[in-house]
Amino acid sequence: MERSQKELIKQTGEMIQRFRDYWELHNLQEDFDRLQALIEKSNDPKLWDSPDLAKATTQKRNDIQLKLDPWIDLKKELNELPDLISLTLEEMGDAGLTSLNEDFERLHAKFEDLQMLDALSGKDDNKPAFINIHPGAGGTESQDWADMLLRMYTRYCEKKGYRAELVDYQPGETAGIKNATLYIQGDHPFGYLKCESGVHRLVRISPFDSNKRRHTSFASVYVTPEVDDDIKINIEEKDLRVDVYRSSGAGGQHVNTTDSAVRMTHIPTGIVVSCQMERSQIKNRDTAMKMLKARLYEMEKQKAEEENEKKAGEKRDISWGSQIRSYVFHPYNLVKDHRSDYETGNISPVMDGDIDAFIIAYLKYITNVKAGVKA
Repeated sequence: MERSQKELIKQTGEMIQRFRDYWELHNLQEDFDRLQALIEKSNDPKLWDSPDLAKATTQKRNDIQLKLDPWIDLKKELNELPDLISLTLEEMGDAGLTSLNEDFERLHAKFEDLQMLDALSGKDDNKPAFINIHPGAGGTESQDWADMLLRMYTRYCEKKGYRAELVDYQPGETAGIKNATLYIQGDHPFGYLKCESGVHRLVRISPFDSNKRRHTSFASVYVTPEVDDDIKINIEEKDLRVDVYRSSGAGGQHVNTTDSAVRMTHIPTGIVVSCQMERSQIKNRDTAMKMLKARLYEMEKQKAEEENEKKAGEKRDISWGSQIRSYVFHPYNLVKDHRSDYETGNISPVMDGDIDAFIIAYLKYITNVKAGVKA
């Protein structure tokens, strides 16, 4: 986009103000002040009289510096941009607009990228993810809707370059699915897909209703990170019920000659997971255990977050079990996220896996919530 002089000056001022707001709201100045103090402390020769303290101090300094250096560089470039625009236009006039527009686009992209990296800095964001899809009440309607979501996420993974394995698939009696679980590997799969956890609502003219009436269907999506081996999740045998059964449905046709599928029920919490990916019952049991640990780990994380918010006197804005998004096919076309308020009337690409815009809008929303910005 080639901006005029007036547009370039105006949009540069707006971008600088957005950067200053972000710097303040996300406490980057506090990080900067702390970094300066740690640098000064690290340069004191007396610090090294205590090697353990010196090591801890330098580690803290390096951690903050690694996070902050790109922001400091961007701040410097943005502060210099108005003078660069002024001097270039004074010397070259409109002939200098092309290079100035390139500078603007580069800094704008850098700002967007840094915000995205900030939003994906959670301890579990880089981990593989399990995504479980389960229909709500409503029989065939909801089961068909759950199957549509399964296709949406499968197509999203293909577009994103993720490896997605269908580890469990239980078909519905007439159409759709009773349950499905994908295991997803790639670049920050949990970080990107965590926003999909919650209830997804569909409004459409039912293809299963001969009277062509409008129906509302619900399906729940639950996304959990794979748990590292060094994280201990204690599951006692007495709290576990394990059932084996014959695999069936998509992904299971080639393994349905033996009782290789495994279903695990964690009795204290009522969590149920199942896996039928492999011919081997042992391998399916191992995967099911990973899924169960992931669910229990995420449950404990959520409890801790809710407890911290209670102590801080804050109301929780986001709940994994809340209705997060509506997909309206009739009487108009609209997909709307109820947390970020991002919406589009172009439904077909969304159902074909183009959900990046919703994910990015959520990541920006959640970083603002954490920073205390009112939605």
